Amino acid sequence: MTKTSTKVGGIDTGKASLEVGTYPAGDNLQVANTGDGHKELVAWLRARRIKRVGIEASGGYERAVVAFLRRNGLEVVLLQPRQVRAFAIYKLRRAKNDRLDAALIAECTANLGEVREAPDSRLAPLAEHLLFIEQLELDIARLKTRRERFTDKRILKQIEHEIEVLKRCCRAELARLQAAVCKHDDLACRLELIESIDGIGMRTALTLVVLLPELGRLSREQICALIGVAPFDDDSGERAGERHIAGGRARVRRALFNAALPAAQRWNNALVALYGRLIARGKAHKTALIACVRKLVIFANTIVGRGSPWIKDAPPRPATA
Repeated sequence: MTKTSTKVGGIDTGKASLEVGTYPAGDNLQVANTGDGHKELVAWLRARRIKRVGIEASGGYERAVVAFLRRNGLEVVLLQPRQVRAFAIYKLRRAKNDRLDAALIAECTANLGEVREAPDSRLAPLAEHLLFIEQLELDIARLKTRRERFTDKRILKQIEHEIEVLKRCCRAELARLQAAVCKHDDLACRLELIESIDGIGMRTALTLVVLLPELGRLSREQICALIGVAPFDDDSGERAGERHIAGGRARVRRALFNAALPAAQRWNNALVALYGRLIARGKAHKTALIACVRKLVIFANTIVGRGSPWIKDAPPRPATA
């Protein structure tokens, strides 16, 4: 059997250290997950003529080393944990420690087919800013839930004050994020195109610009699958199972659901008509809403792809009895 001659690195990321392995050579290295450790890592990889490195997403501890490796000209493959686990099952590997995991990541990376291009480096700080805004919104929602439990006026006044403070902070952060996005002409153009769609406001448009840079470059089927609103088949032999959506980018999907609900009731004529047709055919509210989310992201994908703003539809005709 012919063995591959391409050397690939794999990194198991920890908060304090990085365990590195290679495939097929099987070399190992452990360095600190610090700036000095990253420099030592790059020198070690270059000495072995390794140009591609796989690394498993690890709650953000991998961000600094990924950015450093890319700045130094290495091709970095960011793997989802489920990819590495599935590869271990496929290879019947049961033993697990940091060194074995690094070797497994390297072997998994060597067996990958097409490798996606590195993401736009401008989006990482914008995504972090957006995450802070989402956390503020969650804090507001928790306080509103807490408010329902109390009747004491003093306590209620305190909770209302905290809600108002967080709302002001959230509005200010949204304005700052919008200003940061608009500093880049291409991102500002995408933002304007997406916001032109009836039913999509600035909050949702910012989410799509920052977290869905693939808009306009994928087919309608691919973009729906990417955010997790594509219905997947569940058939086997004579069995025809019910289709379900699964996976995808949860933060993008959540933002689109929040936009699609009011859009399908009032703001977007195409979605109002679609929702009405599905409900008239006996579809459940959630099924109809998922279809509206899918249609909304297709609208955004088309608008960005063609580079021209949304053309408003005529009002839907009233449903006949």
